[in-house]
Amino acid sequence: MRFLALDVGDRTIGLAVGEETFGLARPLKTIRRRGIAADLATLRDIVSGEQVDGLVIGLPLNLAGEVAHQAVRVRSFAESARSLGLPIDLVDERFTTAEAARRGATDLDAGAATVLLEDFFAGRRRRT
Repeated sequence: MRFLALDVGDRTIGLAVGEETFGLARPLKTIRRRGIAADLATLRDIVSGEQVDGLVIGLPLNLAGEVAHQAVRVRSFAESARSLGLPIDLVDERFTTAEAARRGATDLDAGAATVLLEDFFAGRRRRT
């Protein structure tokens, strides 16, 4: 399966794409938020162009692993993204931006989405 990872913020959405078979992800780009309808239209085009089978959306839990204000906002975004007609996995995104910075990512949001997707693939391999 091919997945699109989203690092959803208030102003931007970092994107990465990857194949579960290989467990590899690559950053795509970061898009500027323009409102939910415009954001979903942009994502619909990317999903089509990248032939994506599922979405992985980073859930920004607090350091204790609990749902905080931003996580509530991301869950609301994820509900709206269901209109894209793809399966959605919400995944803990703690420390993905720090890891992207450690790796030297030039686009931290897309880099964080890449780390998120790689973590998602690793978690699925551990469960099988």
